[in-house]
Amino acid sequence: MARFEISADYLTRFLVDLLNTPSPTGDTEYAISFVQGELESLGIPTERTTKGALLAHLDGLESSKPRALTAHIDTLGAMVQAIKPNGRLKLTALNGLNWPTVESEGLYIATRSGRQVRGSLVFANGAAHVNKEATHGPRNSDTLEVRLDERTTRAEETRMLGIEVGDFVYFDPRVETSESGFIRARFLDDKACVACLVAAVKGLVDRGVTPAQRTTLLISNFEEVGHGGMDSLPSDLTEFVVLDMGCIGTGLQGDEFHCSVCVKDSASPYSKNLTDKIRSLADRRGIDLRPDVYPYYTSDGTVYWKAGGRAEVALIGPGIDTSHGYERTHVESLTDTAQLIAEYLVEE
Repeated sequence: MARFEISADYLTRFLVDLLNTPSPTGDTEYAISFVQGELESLGIPTERTTKGALLAHLDGLESSKPRALTAHIDTLGAMVQAIKPNGRLKLTALNGLNWPTVESEGLYIATRSGRQVRGSLVFANGAAHVNKEATHGPRNSDTLEVRLDERTTRAEETRMLGIEVGDFVYFDPRVETSESGFIRARFLDDKACVACLVAAVKGLVDRGVTPAQRTTLLISNFEEVGHGGMDSLPSDLTEFVVLDMGCIGTGLQGDEFHCSVCVKDSASPYSKNLTDKIRSLADRRGIDLRPDVYPYYTSDGTVYWKAGGRAEVALIGPGIDTSHGYERTHVESLTDTAQLIAEYLVEE
């Protein structure tokens, strides 16, 4: 049986607030500060890395086999690539953005002055009564443009709003929760795992329980572009658990109601010993953990290994539907994941 109570209400409230805090890769300060404040309110000491990631430190009963866990705060997004002659904006994607899924989405342009200019992403020359390509033309960075909710028809007028090349774009997350327990939003990858990690730590703090080993928590901020997972971690780690979304799709066992464990992704298999340890722990605590192979997926664990990390690495996370699109999960998947994290932290 499980040894810790995870508050689904707390986890959901924290996640909703985090989802509504923008953090595209390269512009994560607001979200990092939000998580830092929550951890410090629980009495957990934290620090920032030079790259802007967040480290938190948990004392352990022992320091013989130090551990780390990570979840990433950065999300998909976009930046302004060019101001077009008509005053609209051409965007460049931050890594894995799936353009068709953000067509017609509301957004803000975050200017250097701090002003946020409202707009939406639309198909260029998008009137179906004018352009026969409007209904079936390709959707990509060349065919989609930002239509600003300001009076601007020239590049000079757009620049007068404070907008310039390099400004970050905050897409609306469109967070919704249902009475049946579903949470639907953009960017559950990987804010769901950040929320699970914080909820697990709160579960230990509320019971006054100390982790079995000295543990470092890394909230990384460059995972989506491939260089987040090694940031300032201790060199003496023996175990490194990556918290990232569990994939759902044809041929996979994961679903929105359970925690998943990735035994192999497109880079390599994860550590058998650590993965088996977590699976056995889940069995003992009554957590239905779903093993899967993810065919088009890498994580901060791969980055850690490629950078010379020597610890064993495993990956778990809540099942999330329609990854890199308009995603959805269920509170049962989140609480199972947080429960497993808490159990792992106190496991010998």
